[in-house]
Amino acid sequence: MTKLLECVEIDPRGPVRSSVIWLHGLGADGHDFAPIVPELGLPVSLGVRFVLPHADSIPVTINGGMRMPAWYDIAEVDLQRRHDEPGIRRSAGQVAALIARERQRGVPSERIVLAGFSQGGAVAVFEGLRHPERLAGIVALSTYLVGEPSLDAERTAVNQDVPILQVHGTADAVVVPARGAALGAALRRRGYAVESLDYPMQHEVCWEEIVAIAGFLRRVLA
Repeated sequence: MTKLLECVEIDPRGPVRSSVIWLHGLGADGHDFAPIVPELGLPVSLGVRFVLPHADSIPVTINGGMRMPAWYDIAEVDLQRRHDEPGIRRSAGQVAALIARERQRGVPSERIVLAGFSQGGAVAVFEGLRHPERLAGIVALSTYLVGEPSLDAERTAVNQDVPILQVHGTADAVVVPARGAALGAALRRRGYAVESLDYPMQHEVCWEEIVAIAGFLRRVLA
């Protein structure tokens, strides 16, 4: 049985009608994006519960083997090779378990959005495109594509038209813009509906991006 990750949860003021499962980046935790939730200004009528899980702490090769919260190990700075597929699949399974819990709590899968930043975004895209139930949307922030060799065999038809918001910083020195561009191009080649935005920022989140995320969530959860 897949371990259920500990999470920060932010419930709406009214009834829960939808959920956003938001994955943090390398070395952070579920508290990282909690301050952004009220800044989104989502209407109470959407009934959005935010689920912000904490990744397990594992040794990370590029950080000298230091243990830290991470969705998978990273061995190459360029992020193009030697992806930790067992780690990615373990984390994707943990995300799938969180989706299942939301369904058990009364939120249908088509009202669940997967979101993530950097490493978390990579896992959100990996699981979102392969998930066997229809999702409301995917938000991919400052991230890149992992698991492309298996994507064509594993992606599900039910999420072929899932809305995807991709945002990247033009000055990102951690996940360079070329990796973000490659993600968008790979998804478009496969017919996915990707809205790609870039902003003059580094490996971070800016106000304009928060506004864009809020607009996306309003549309896909309306």
